[in-house]
Amino acid sequence: MRSFNTAGPVDPQDHYCIRPLDRMDLDYVLRLIQTKKYFILHAPRQTGKTSALLALQDLLNSGSAGSYRCVYVNIETGQAAREDVQRAMRSILNELALSAQSALQDDFVESIMRDSLALAGPDGALRRVLSRWASRDDSRPLVLLIDEIDALVGDTLLSVLRQLRAGYHLRPTGFPQAIVLCGVRDLRDYRIHSASRGEPVTGGSAFNISADSLRLGDFSRGEVEALLAQHTAETGQAFRTEALERIWTQTQGQPWLVNALCNRACFRSEQGRDRARPIEEDAILAAQEQLILQRVVHLDQLAHKLQEERVRRVIEPLLSGADPRDLVADELQYVRDLGLVAPDDPLRMANPIYREVVPRELTFGTQATMTQTTASYMAADGGLNLTLLLEDFQDFYRQHSEHWEDRYGYKEAGPQLLLQAFLQKVVNGGGRIEREYGLGRGRTDLLILWPQGSRVQRFVVECKVLRRSLEGTIDEGARQTAGYMDRCGAEAGHLVIFDRENGRWEDKLFRKPATVDGVTIEVWGM
Repeated sequence: MRSFNTAGPVDPQDHYCIRPLDRMDLDYVLRLIQTKKYFILHAPRQTGKTSALLALQDLLNSGSAGSYRCVYVNIETGQAAREDVQRAMRSILNELALSAQSALQDDFVESIMRDSLALAGPDGALRRVLSRWASRDDSRPLVLLIDEIDALVGDTLLSVLRQLRAGYHLRPTGFPQAIVLCGVRDLRDYRIHSASRGEPVTGGSAFNISADSLRLGDFSRGEVEALLAQHTAETGQAFRTEALERIWTQTQGQPWLVNALCNRACFRSEQGRDRARPIEEDAILAAQEQLILQRVVHLDQLAHKLQEERVRRVIEPLLSGADPRDLVADELQYVRDLGLVAPDDPLRMANPIYREVVPRELTFGTQATMTQTTASYMAADGGLNLTLLLEDFQDFYRQHSEHWEDRYGYKEAGPQLLLQAFLQKVVNGGGRIEREYGLGRGRTDLLILWPQGSRVQRFVVECKVLRRSLEGTIDEGARQTAGYMDRCGAEAGHLVIFDRENGRWEDKLFRKPATVDGVTIEVWGM
């Protein structure tokens, strides 16, 4: 039985998969190779880049796309050497030798790598090896697919790029006919910090022979449906329409997320193992919650990036709903290349799962040290007493806001994050929170869903930061809250206004109702 793949390159014999070469413009890629071009392939992690390169290697070596010698090589091992170019080059050439032996049963690279290092040194060995290797067979040009190029740093990366550029004019008889550099980022956006030069060097200037930069996209909706249909065809287990819709909505086609949700729902849940039962929407939501709570590798890697200052400057305005003051194009492109935000405008998180992961990750330590329990806020009928919960948060915020907000590094979004941490700590005990936030919205919308017997309670909590008059903020916020309540079918709405300018807590703390078109909204001042 095949399964959904969540680790490493896809293998059609073991995994349900979308044919990797169908996910790129193959005719254009082959034309670039035929016309002796060097180019870039980039995409966020765990999107399918390696699978695509391995499939391209197999196609080129099969002869069906022309007569080539094609080798895929992953040079990530060179990262450990940092800017020790000698050590890194030994590692890179060793990986190249192993890959050539595996793909082509060719041990030529292994036979000359040591002498090449001795004769040309680390800043010439790669060029020498590739030049001699390419010239061995005039009838079958050499094509090189270099993966994880952006794992290299500083002088090591500069050395590799410049050696590839130095041999460019010798192709195809004296250097590879085509080279594909693959990584997370577009090479032109690199800012390579060279220790030897003491200044940054751009990727474009170090490798100005690149003909094009291609981005491998996420799955389309049709591809998601085709992937799930393979499971149904092989096991007989169907996906309810609502489950399929939830998978698409929550992942927006991010390949790893699609596979991870389906793997947990179909193979790691009791319901999923019963092939006679279709996969329900609840199983997908449960799988999502498990992925987030267990901080699985893919999500943990993204969360780690949140601590980078250039990432914070892009993400923080999204979390707070504020208009960015100084959004730098290079930083925005970097965060897009990471896959945290969508690749197109308007600026937004890439998908609802990432939208959920980011605030949870930033407040993970905060939640762990909070002492509030779910039972304290449950009514006798099993419902959630959100009013009591917000009363306690109001007191908590007065006592702890200053030093708790400083923990996040996202100080502008600190109030919203602290409220979400407080709510999440309690709601994790039985319900869930759905979040909406975005650039320039001026607010953060939270929808709390709490099961109560055969029904689900729905509460809207909207957060705003006081920017102008209190009356104007309440009026605008109440209307926004009422609109969100109507859209979500919520039974109650709460508007939380954070006053970060007034120093007197006696003036900031209040609770009063506001009415919009007959709908009463509880307004909380913090």
